[in-house]
Amino acid sequence: IFLRYGPRLATMPRHTARAAKTIEESSMYTAPTDDMQFLIDDVLDVGSVLGELPHYADLGLGSELTTALLDEAAKFASDVVSPLRRVGDAHPARCSDSEVTIPPGYGEAIRQLGAGGWVGISAPQDQGGQGLPELFGTAACEMWNSADMAFALEPFLSAGAALAISAHASESLTATYLEKIYSGEWSGTMNLTESGAGSDLGPMKTRAEREADHYRLFGQKIYITWGDHDATENIIHLVLARLPDAPEGSRGISLFLVPKFMVNADGSLGERNDAYPVSVEHKLGIHGSPTCVMAYGDNGGAIGYLVGEENQGLACMFTMMNEARLKVGLQGLGASEGAYQQAVAYARDRIQGGVPIIEHADVKRMLLTMRALNEAMRALAYAEAVTMDLAHAGAEATRESSQRRIDLMIPVIKGWLTELGMEVTSLGVQVHGGMGYVEETGAAQYLRDVRITPIYEGTNGIQAADLLNRKLGRDGGATMEAMQAEIREVAAALVAHADPRLNTMGVCLAAALAEHVETTQRLLDTLSEDRFTALGGSFDYMMQTGYLFGGWQLARGAQVAARLSAQPERAVFCDRKVSTALFYMERLLPRARAHAGVIEAPGESLSEFSFDWF
Repeated sequence: IFLRYGPRLATMPRHTARAAKTIEESSMYTAPTDDMQFLIDDVLDVGSVLGELPHYADLGLGSELTTALLDEAAKFASDVVSPLRRVGDAHPARCSDSEVTIPPGYGEAIRQLGAGGWVGISAPQDQGGQGLPELFGTAACEMWNSADMAFALEPFLSAGAALAISAHASESLTATYLEKIYSGEWSGTMNLTESGAGSDLGPMKTRAEREADHYRLFGQKIYITWGDHDATENIIHLVLARLPDAPEGSRGISLFLVPKFMVNADGSLGERNDAYPVSVEHKLGIHGSPTCVMAYGDNGGAIGYLVGEENQGLACMFTMMNEARLKVGLQGLGASEGAYQQAVAYARDRIQGGVPIIEHADVKRMLLTMRALNEAMRALAYAEAVTMDLAHAGAEATRESSQRRIDLMIPVIKGWLTELGMEVTSLGVQVHGGMGYVEETGAAQYLRDVRITPIYEGTNGIQAADLLNRKLGRDGGATMEAMQAEIREVAAALVAHADPRLNTMGVCLAAALAEHVETTQRLLDTLSEDRFTALGGSFDYMMQTGYLFGGWQLARGAQVAARLSAQPERAVFCDRKVSTALFYMERLLPRARAHAGVIEAPGESLSEFSFDWF
């Protein structure tokens, strides 16, 4: 396989040595490659759906490539990254004298990740990437986040920064910086937030001044993930700032590329730029990730280069932010999978009442809830990764509709997956009982780490408002209606199925769909009449959509699994897939009905409650 697929896989070495040996074996992560491959090859049929597109035709997409990629990513995740999770938690990143120290083992692992070609796995080959579909990058990203979310933040931000540079920067900048970022030699960051400018970037104070062929930046940014470290040779900061003659508000923001070290004409590194870390935040979780306060221009001005056009920085940055929001959703899934694996291992070993607690009804309920939610999240995220690939490389006639669909789904994936991430990791603590509440087991770390995900890259309230106000409202619900039609077809096929388990799923899915159609129209009508009341129901609509769409994707998988169960070697796996989907439909999909009930309730109790009463 390695010979057949040449340099793409030859640059992804096998990893056998662990980066640390002081970690409890119970916290080790094993990638669920069987479920991942089932989704990629059997349900989503990557070989036919993407492999026949001209953009991917020479890659040989199919089960052999999927197996090779997943196996190599799984080895890296389990052997190199997973041991670092507890190391990073116990040895947080520190800042002293304008230098950041990261946890032991992180630097070497980051360099191995870059050398293996994983940072640019989905980037074009002519920019130093592997040229593979986003679907494979999605699977790898899930693994890194399951193994250690604090570590995984570094490559996903680097890839996002490179994407923004590729989309908006000049040819000179792309030639200088892209290949180095995608190779993992340099890393990237995103600098938006200031102490007085968070979700609303209008009041931003960081300023830029024109100077010859570049700019000088002055100001301070906060919450800059992986803002400084020594794991890579250079760090490329993408910084939002305001020019002196810029319009007021968000319309006057520009985007600048600010390297940590200046780059000489021959590509070598030059002098240090005027961009320094001031401190790192002391956080609830993701301790291994250096979340920095960054100062620009304290010593004469940080040299930066314009990305895109002046005063169009926010639009340029959204290229990176949309990518980041999808990856944050995968963080919710990744932490949940890690928590689930540890909870199952503990429940098998912990004896209460003379039997392992996994045999207790309520513990089994919690574990199956965790498993079903994880599989629903994975199925939805992977399905929409294919949509992203189709928007990028599909037939010209369908690219626009694919882009509208992924735009609609971004807030759902970010919001629903991260909300479930908190629930699943909390259940992981609960399965451990009292041992889950102490740090010795490491179960609580998953919950602490994932808690940031509903907050950053736009809070989930912002995601919900975006889903309703911008994505649903812009076409009067037409894109959502097209997706509802696809769900309706799946539900009808299930209802007609001879297998009573699939028939039950079809009935459950059809009922949930009917409620979703009703609440969608209700909110669209309300949006034009009473925007406050409509937005007051937007979070519940986002959650209702997530539960419905997660059930839809599980139902698709159940259909395929029922067909493949005739193969003796796959019978157990396929029966488990169908049973997990049935549990979701009967025990978890009804949550969508509760969210629909909130939307259907009169809105006066929210709107008429006086602000003075808080």
